Amino acid sequence: MSAPTAKASKKELNSNHDGADETSEKEQQEAIEHIDEVQNEIDRLNEQASEEILKVEQKYNKLCQPFFHKRSELIAKIPNFGVTTFVNHPQVSALLGEEDEEALHYLTRVEVTEFEDIKSGYRIDFYFDENPYFENKVLSKEFHLNESGDPSSKFTEIKWKSGKDLTKRSSQTQNKASRKRQHEEPESFLTWFTDHSDAGADELGEVIKDDIWPNPLQYYLVPDMDNEEGEAEDDDDDDEEEEGLEDIDEEGDEGEEDEDDDEGEEGEEDEGKDDWHRRLMDSEPLFYFLFIF
Repeated sequence: MSAPTAKASKKELNSNHDGADETSEKEQQEAIEHIDEVQNEIDRLNEQASEEILKVEQKYNKLCQPFFHKRSELIAKIPNFGVTTFVNHPQVSALLGEEDEEALHYLTRVEVTEFEDIKSGYRIDFYFDENPYFENKVLSKEFHLNESGDPSSKFTEIKWKSGKDLTKRSSQTQNKASRKRQHEEPESFLTWFTDHSDAGADELGEVIKDDIWPNPLQYYLVPDMDNEEGEAEDDDDDDEEEEGLEDIDEEGDEGEEDEDDDEGEEGEEDEGKDDWHRRLMDSEPLFYFLFIF
């Protein structure tokens, strides 16, 4: 018979528990230190990947330049390509007033040039034909990011023709509108062009560089929603007319069926009379004679 197991005292249990806690805390601390070391390796690889990705972007950016130039030459042959592209883009169109659109009808092409190292910034060039608003043939806006990460921007001064400064007109329009309504109208496109108050939050510049510039054709070819809605309404009207014609045809068919039924009943009555007459003729002559008289 085995000896009974000795019961551990509360003191011994507490002592063992404290030792387990000390071991657990030590293991956790070592695990945290190892996690930190692994995370440092991950960060190092991410930095290396960023450098490699930047080199690839620089390489293919150079390879794309001849195609960008060729595309710009072709775009210049299409009237109103630039203004149509901007009007069809939801974010850009929100900044386009009527006079902005009129001025942009003289826009022949837009070009985006990323600086050689890519990470330090880019420039957007707007090329214009002779127009009644300003003297410039090219309007440019640049975005820079210095080594410390601080953003800045600069732009070409617009040489407005007498009485044609659309930024002043836009400001006056906004002031009048704000008195009538509690919210302000969006700033105009050309007001954005001359604004560099917050280069780091310039969403329009990023939209042109990252969304429109890579493939402007997709926005130029956006279908006219009004035409689509009109075509849909025409289709609905045609469907209703077809349904109406179908109803008329069904009523006509029902009428023909009723006439056929009437004719059938009359025919059946005639046939019944003929049968009765034949049976009478086949009976005894005396009965036939008496029936006649």
